[in-house]
Amino acid sequence: MNMEIIYGILIPFIGTSLGSACVFFMKNKLNDLVERALIGFAAGVMIAASVWSLLIPAMNQSVNLDKWAFIPVIVGFWVGILFLLIMDKTIPHFHLNSTNSEGIKSHLKKTTMMILAVALHNLPEGMAVGISYAGYQSSEVNITLTNAFILAIGIAIQNIPEGAIISMPLRSEGLSKRKSFLYGILSGLVEPLGAMFTLIFASKIISLLPFFLSFAAGAMIYVVVEELIPEMSQGTHSNIGTIFFALGFSIMMILDMILG
Repeated sequence: MNMEIIYGILIPFIGTSLGSACVFFMKNKLNDLVERALIGFAAGVMIAASVWSLLIPAMNQSVNLDKWAFIPVIVGFWVGILFLLIMDKTIPHFHLNSTNSEGIKSHLKKTTMMILAVALHNLPEGMAVGISYAGYQSSEVNITLTNAFILAIGIAIQNIPEGAIISMPLRSEGLSKRKSFLYGILSGLVEPLGAMFTLIFASKIISLLPFFLSFAAGAMIYVVVEELIPEMSQGTHSNIGTIFFALGFSIMMILDMILG
């Protein structure tokens, strides 16, 4: 594995770490409008990445199947949706601004379940990056280093506000700034680990790459629809989340058109 791939896998984690560091420079709690704007931005980036960096390449790699080209894409997409649904129903976690925990009942602390919620969110992002670099490594798949890099950069951009969104509430729950920062970083560790595992696994079965690409897209879209959109839309002035959703989507679209 060359250094370009290792750097690419680490880029989203660096974004999370930078965002988590905001706890040292900001007040104990994010402004409500700022929080919804950041969540909307993250949602826009994830939807755009799912389409341009995952679903479209999956479709392009399946054209040799002629009229059955949709099968690996739609199957992978739904497996990704169901995989996150099962994880969501199984892993105990606590969403931002929620009053009740989700997943199986446990005696974990609220702060621990908040970290697990973000880790659950970050998992499909890490998998998406790993699958993209697996495509780059294969001579049979039309995914360039630039394509994989764009996806990693796009996820890193939206991980910066995500890092702040997890570390700031941890601080407001009574943790020290140092612990809030470290736990924010910990929630992002699932990304490089998930990316590395997926990269190694997908590299062994390149013929199934369209399935893996659409799987990651389905998992990310599940997170956006189930978690981010409701959080950015709650309360008054919910249009700020929509505006920043469009901004995140636009930035990813521009990156893909300029560098893709």
